[in-house]
Amino acid sequence: MAYVAGRAPPIGGTSSIPPPRAVPYTAPSSLRSPDPLITEEAPKMDIVNQLVATGQFTIIKQPLGFIKILQWFFAIFAFSTCGSYSGVFRMSVECKNRTESDLDIEVEFAYPFRLHQVWFDVPTCKGPEPERLFLEGDYSSSAEFFVTIGVFSFLYSMAALSVYIFLLEKYREGNRGAQADFVMTTLFTFFWLVSSSAWAKGLSDVKKATDPDQVINLISACDREENRCREVHEPVVSGLNTSVAFGFCNLVLWGGNLWFVFKETGWLGAFAGTYAPSGEKQPAPDSYGQQGYGQDPYAGSQGGYQPDYGQQGGGYEGGSYNQGAALHRPQGHGICVTKECRA
Repeated sequence: MAYVAGRAPPIGGTSSIPPPRAVPYTAPSSLRSPDPLITEEAPKMDIVNQLVATGQFTIIKQPLGFIKILQWFFAIFAFSTCGSYSGVFRMSVECKNRTESDLDIEVEFAYPFRLHQVWFDVPTCKGPEPERLFLEGDYSSSAEFFVTIGVFSFLYSMAALSVYIFLLEKYREGNRGAQADFVMTTLFTFFWLVSSSAWAKGLSDVKKATDPDQVINLISACDREENRCREVHEPVVSGLNTSVAFGFCNLVLWGGNLWFVFKETGWLGAFAGTYAPSGEKQPAPDSYGQQGYGQDPYAGSQGGYQPDYGQQGGGYEGGSYNQGAALHRPQGHGICVTKECRA
């Protein structure tokens, strides 16, 4: 029997112990290299945590911050309901010659409502060739102005809310931030009034221009009695009605917020004569320190009434005080209580 060098000979001629297996070495978690993704995300999380820690989120519970959140949401609803709108209406033209009829004329229109560029084909009831017609009116100016004010209101509300949360001290320092905020709030209030009113008028014109009964009047084939024209489906404009409602809601929010921003400007106190700039620190009241309340202010170290009981032991003699017992005249106060100083 042959034996392998370096191993003990088996007992009894055979060995039942399997050879040792190699165990892979696993480094402890403290010695492993960090995950590169985690390493890259760590600084970002630190910045977020610092911003959250320094933010003053209690301003959201106050009218100044809470109304700004409402303005942010209502601005989104206003410009999204108007800017994302698309509508369609259908008509039918039934000619005397049924082969020339078109019972499903579909007309699509959308924001920004340049209706004079919207075309559709209708039968002439005089032959197979259709007639191309265009809608009437261009209402893009009022619609685009309304959407623009909504977008800028959304951006300004988000920026102002960020300042309220993270830079409130700078906002109130010298009241310059509050004064600029008041001016911008006034401008947006005026713009919401103008844009909402203009878009409400523009929407009424859009409804009239896209009314199938009005569009049928543009079709020459419908002027003849032997042809029959009617509307199949009118456009749904509930989304546009909602946009106008949100526009006037924004007007109320921005107008109501004027008062709360005005109180931050300090102008109210200036008109009343009690305004003091927030950047200047008011003098602190006099501290009583070591003297305490109720002490004589003249009992300090620089003079005052301090009888000396420890020198010369003079007393009362013959109805008068001797020189040793005379009261010391306090320096700097001009108080005389002895006969010598009176003379």
